[in-house]
Amino acid sequence: MPNISRDEVAHLAKLARLAVTDEELDVFAGQLDQILDAVAKVGEVAGQDIPPTSHAVPLTNVFRADEVRPSLSQQQALSGAPAAEEGRFRVPRILGEE
Repeated sequence: MPNISRDEVAHLAKLARLAVTDEELDVFAGQLDQILDAVAKVGEVAGQDIPPTSHAVPLTNVFRADEVRPSLSQQQALSGAPAAEEGRFRVPRILGEE
């Protein structure tokens, strides 16, 4: 069972460039001790016959093969546009004139 001291917490705070009060050292020491206990118990949960994993469920590739399909013509695509210019969608200028 890990037991982290106030001095170790103060050292960690110094390495992280954190300014902590004496009261915070006590609080952080307790919190870090709980975290280290939880991490130590992880090894107890899984047996030696269970390999370590990075994901709870296996990842599968969801890509599909590229297929050429018929698509809209330029005229059809622009037919529903509020404004078109030179075969493109016309949008209002956001930035000022340059």
